Amino acid sequence: MTTLAVFVDVQNIYYTCKQGFGRSFNYRALYKRLSAQGNISHAIAYAIAPADDGQVKFQDALKHIGFTVKTKPYIQRSDGSAKGDWDVGITIDMLEIAPMVDEVILLSGDGDFDLLLKKINQTTTCYTHVVSVERLTAKSLTDQCQQFTAIDNTLLI
Repeated sequence: MTTLAVFVDVQNIYYTCKQGFGRSFNYRALYKRLSAQGNISHAIAYAIAPADDGQVKFQDALKHIGFTVKTKPYIQRSDGSAKGDWDVGITIDMLEIAPMVDEVILLSGDGDFDLLLKKINQTTTCYTHVVSVERLTAKSLTDQCQQFTAIDNTLLI
């Protein structure tokens, strides 16, 4: 059976699904679909530390589905800008785990990950797969993955 590792850029998926469809992503449907395709050895959701009960419940639901949830604080800078992305953390984890699995699945449309996928393709035999909102996904990212799955109604709530 194929061994899968799933990496979710929660902020990216949340905002692109809201912008693209006005709906939320269905993590349970994704997990069920991927479980039918192989053995999920790692499922990691990268999120911002919960600031309210809704976020706590959402992250608890992810854990119940089978995801490990990694959080970091949302940083509000004195100039008014904010930071809360997980790009480096996702990159480190994917580079460490890719050699141990048959397929990595990245849920993000962020073009910053194109170099990561290129490196995985060059240095491992791991299959690279991106799942995201098609019209909000960087072309550079889809150019580097071996498979692209567009989020559609079957993966939305």
